[in-house]
Amino acid sequence: MIAAQELHTEFQFPQETDTQLSSDTDLEDPDVKNAKLGKGKGGRKGKKAPGEKGKGGGAKGTGLGGVNGHHQENGMESMTLFEVVKMGKSATQSIVDDWIESYKSDRDIALLDLINFFIQCSGCKGAVSAEMFRHMQNSEIIRKMTEEFDEDSGDYPLTMAGPLWKKFKSSFCEFIGVLVRQCQYSIIYDEYMMDTVISLLTGLSDSQVRAFRHTSTLAAMKLMTALVNVALNLSINMDNTQRQYEAERNKVMAKRANDRLELLLQKRKELQENQDEIENMMNAIFKGVFVHRYRDAIAEVRAICIEEIGVWMKMYSDAFLNDSYLKYVGWTMHDKQGEVRLRCLTALQGLYYNRELNTRLELFTSRFKDRIVSMALDKEYDVAVQAIKLLTLVLHSSDEVLTAEDCESVYHLVYSAHRPVAVAAGEFLYKKLFSHRGPEEEGMPRRGRQSLNGNLIKTTVFFFLESELHEHGAYLVDSLWECAGELLKDWESMISLLLDEPMPGEEALTDHQETALIEIMLCAIRQACECHPPVGRGTGKRVLTAKEKKTQLDDRTRITEIFAVALPLLLAKYSVDAEKVTNLLQLPQFFDLEIYTTGRLEKHLESLLRQIREVVEKHTETDVLEACSMTYHALCNEEFTIFNRVDIARSQLLDELVDKFNRLLEDFLLEGEEPDEDDAYQVLSTLKRITAFHNAHDLSKWDLFTSNYKLLNTGLQNGDMPEQIVIHAMQCTHYIILWHLAKVSEGSSTKVHTLLLSVTNDYPVSANALCYSYSPLQAELLNFILDHVFIDQDDDNNSTDGQQDDEASKIEALHKRRNLLAAYCKLIIYNVVEMNTGADIFKQYMRYYNDYGDIIKETMSKTRQIDKIQCAKTLILSLQQLFNEMLSDLGCNFDRSSSSFCGIKELARRFSLTFGLDQLKTREAIAMLHKDGIEFAFKEPSPQGEGNPPLNLVFLDILSEFSSKLLRQDKKTVHLYLERFMTFQMALQREDCWLPLISYRNSLQAGGDDDTMSVISGYSSRSSSIRTKKAKPASTGKRKLPEGEGCSTDAVWMNQEQNVQTPVMMPSPHLTSTVLRDPKKMRPDESYMGVYAMTSEQQHQQLPPQQHHHQTPMDYKYGTPFYGLMEDDEEPIVEDVMMSSEDRLEDLNEGMDFDTMDIDLPPSKNRRERSELKPDYFDPSSIMDDSVGIGLLLRVQ
Repeated sequence: MIAAQELHTEFQFPQETDTQLSSDTDLEDPDVKNAKLGKGKGGRKGKKAPGEKGKGGGAKGTGLGGVNGHHQENGMESMTLFEVVKMGKSATQSIVDDWIESYKSDRDIALLDLINFFIQCSGCKGAVSAEMFRHMQNSEIIRKMTEEFDEDSGDYPLTMAGPLWKKFKSSFCEFIGVLVRQCQYSIIYDEYMMDTVISLLTGLSDSQVRAFRHTSTLAAMKLMTALVNVALNLSINMDNTQRQYEAERNKVMAKRANDRLELLLQKRKELQENQDEIENMMNAIFKGVFVHRYRDAIAEVRAICIEEIGVWMKMYSDAFLNDSYLKYVGWTMHDKQGEVRLRCLTALQGLYYNRELNTRLELFTSRFKDRIVSMALDKEYDVAVQAIKLLTLVLHSSDEVLTAEDCESVYHLVYSAHRPVAVAAGEFLYKKLFSHRGPEEEGMPRRGRQSLNGNLIKTTVFFFLESELHEHGAYLVDSLWECAGELLKDWESMISLLLDEPMPGEEALTDHQETALIEIMLCAIRQACECHPPVGRGTGKRVLTAKEKKTQLDDRTRITEIFAVALPLLLAKYSVDAEKVTNLLQLPQFFDLEIYTTGRLEKHLESLLRQIREVVEKHTETDVLEACSMTYHALCNEEFTIFNRVDIARSQLLDELVDKFNRLLEDFLLEGEEPDEDDAYQVLSTLKRITAFHNAHDLSKWDLFTSNYKLLNTGLQNGDMPEQIVIHAMQCTHYIILWHLAKVSEGSSTKVHTLLLSVTNDYPVSANALCYSYSPLQAELLNFILDHVFIDQDDDNNSTDGQQDDEASKIEALHKRRNLLAAYCKLIIYNVVEMNTGADIFKQYMRYYNDYGDIIKETMSKTRQIDKIQCAKTLILSLQQLFNEMLSDLGCNFDRSSSSFCGIKELARRFSLTFGLDQLKTREAIAMLHKDGIEFAFKEPSPQGEGNPPLNLVFLDILSEFSSKLLRQDKKTVHLYLERFMTFQMALQREDCWLPLISYRNSLQAGGDDDTMSVISGYSSRSSSIRTKKAKPASTGKRKLPEGEGCSTDAVWMNQEQNVQTPVMMPSPHLTSTVLRDPKKMRPDESYMGVYAMTSEQQHQQLPPQQHHHQTPMDYKYGTPFYGLMEDDEEPIVEDVMMSSEDRLEDLNEGMDFDTMDIDLPPSKNRRERSELKPDYFDPSSIMDDSVGIGLLLRVQ
């Protein structure tokens, strides 16, 4: 019960307010007013505080009352209120009206219906009887309902899946709001209904049953929201009454109506009394529910509280928008769960959006601004997006709030790989840099060099060059596309900046700036024509709407009309600059070639072809030549009339190149003469041009194979051929073979280019046949990887050309080694080489974790998807290889506490964690792993003779790391298989040398219930606050091994081993191979064994602090960060449904001041002032840990 003395406060509502009410909340009418005025003081005797349940009237019936009126007419007289709301077939207004009629007839029976409605909405099967309602206190009723609650199921209506229950939640909230709205003029002031409901919800919200706590908190918060709306209505009525009273009193005595003055005074007094009651109700809910539940152990409950307090502050800002309430939102921004942090941000967005409220948010902004800025890097992308949007609103309200450092922390997110984050950052950037216009810019032309867009384009270029972390123009353009699309489509201004001479006093663009502008221009054109994000930002091409298709066609037509004229001029100006020319030559790929004919632009086409020819003659860079080749390919489209003209120009160019190559080659290969460097350069440059064109064009009619074969054969015989010439000759020959292959392939004659673009998919097939037909090649490939990839930086002397101290060269060398390793791992994934060769790769996981950890981990994941059993056999093989290497180095009498052995055991532990928590999915794989491990342990007899332990028996100590992944019944089977290798004497041994066998047997015999939760319910038990559930048999209702492979038979091992089949081909995996790392973190540790000996705690201590917190959504230069090692593969621990409110997390209680304020609505608008901020309102030792915004990394040891 809530005492009246605790809740009593005095307040006055504002005399004036600007708040506008919608018609559906303004329910006042003359009849209601007169009825209320007639109530008088008599009805207020014996007044009770909210929360004190009245017992007057007595219940006239027993059990649950039916729903009257409308529902009875539809055959629903036997249905409960919960069932009617759940079905959702009747309008909420009608349901509430029927309940009100029932309440007027017999309020006890109606109120009993309402109580049982809340009980049933919580999923409780019990019901409150009339006898219980009359004679039991709320605490006793709740205790009784808790005993009848079905604890076997963790589901209740608010958490159940499906459209019915999803709709039920909205219907439940709507019912409460409509109930208060319909009762706001009479029933809520009868000191019975609201007192009983608030008392019940307060008690339920403190229940240890999660369903009760969650449901009652939602109901209480929605009830509070409805009461806030009533308070707002009362405030408006008070203001109107006060104005009417003042107007009447100011009249001259002759015209003044004293009866009206008395009536207005009585009405004002009535409204004041209603205010007092509403305030008591709100205080009861706020103190009894919100203050405790906003820091509940369940994230959903905390999120509900924060969402609703945001509604209160926005709805009735005069009363709630102050630091006394804002502090709760500020504290909760440090919550561990992203959902709660997200609700904080959305609540604040509604406040910052209204500029009139900005002055009241100044202190809050100064206190929590840094936290909001840091949330832009939140590990939850949804939270990061909303944080950036909130910062944009803050920026929109005042330019002085955010410092330059704050803005820069958001700027670089335009390069994020997560598109919503990048788009939000792009809008922030646009608001900050582009949306401010001075008075001198108002009269500037719309387009051109001197236009406003011209200046903005220059600003974009400057920003692009100053963002030193990234060099991805496509990402920047995509981030700005939605908010600055018109600016990025102003290609006339871009061309003017590149071609026109600067005006007097204007600073011209530098060469670097012109290069950046051309790149941005190309990216904008690509974005307009392709209408999808750049690679790495989207899941695929989406279907365009009719409007988007029309915009795409219009943009493409406009691009062609503009650049068909401007492109030859741009190529002529920048023809000697390889980087600029490469980007410019990509533009014709986006042209609508029909415009050349319909727009009569043939002369500009001729000019373009001349410029391309000159570029080919001037340049030998591969990128430039390939761009020229692709431009010819784009223009040589037989569907358009310009094809003949372009084809003639292409043939003339190729004729000259081939004739020149043959002539130079004949002189180059003359016997008895040594070719000089000039001749070699001429041959190489011509061969580069031909090779670049052969990539996209069929040059079979020029018979280049003979010339290349002669060149390669001569080099093979003499051995003095320059390396670059050999490389390009082999590449040209490669293209020749592919074009011939395309001709003989069925149906490929019309899709030659498509075949060439997808030729990489043919490599695994060809390589598969090659590797399996010549098995030593697999060993050679593996040896090459081991010799050239798994090396220390200091040993890599050949790749840096004497520049070992140069950090850039070290990064480049690592980059190449990662490419090599990724290429070999793809061969494993595609089944080109046998999967067991991956053992030599997997065993390097810990030693070279900084350099190749992400690649090796991804490879293990892909191989497990292909074949779980074979992957497990590969993992155990890698451990066996390390064990054998250790024996060869230390001998058979090594110390089990040595760093070498501890390192292998640690690696086994991390391998074990990669199998996750779902033991059913990995059941066969884990069993096969133990089988191979046992066989290896007993494979070699003791070199000391009979009676001594086998040579590899210590390996069982390593194998025991996987015992926890076995199901209980499988542990028995593995133990039986182990006993096949044991003699009777072995079972009796207790010497130290037999400890590995003893410990392994114990791991198979103990912990029989370890897997119960994961097998049955998927829940993981925690050492604190999780109650024990009854364990069901692990095999009940679960998938079993196939017949004949029963866990209790020995045949399971051999049958599984013989039935292992590896798929020949799998879909192309996404395997990153080009991620560069921080050079300071690149080098592996000095000692191989030292790395293995490192404990997990030491490794976590050595990680930089940020690796324990924010996961940066930037993943294109340094790659996606990987924090922790294999522990990340574990599934998150599922929180128990039943959690006592008394056992909340301690960090939720720290620094919390329980002395909460009374809800004191503002006295008057013209006397409204902000109160001084109390010191404890923004206590740094808040209820949430400062690091909770990062989330907890839960690990199962």
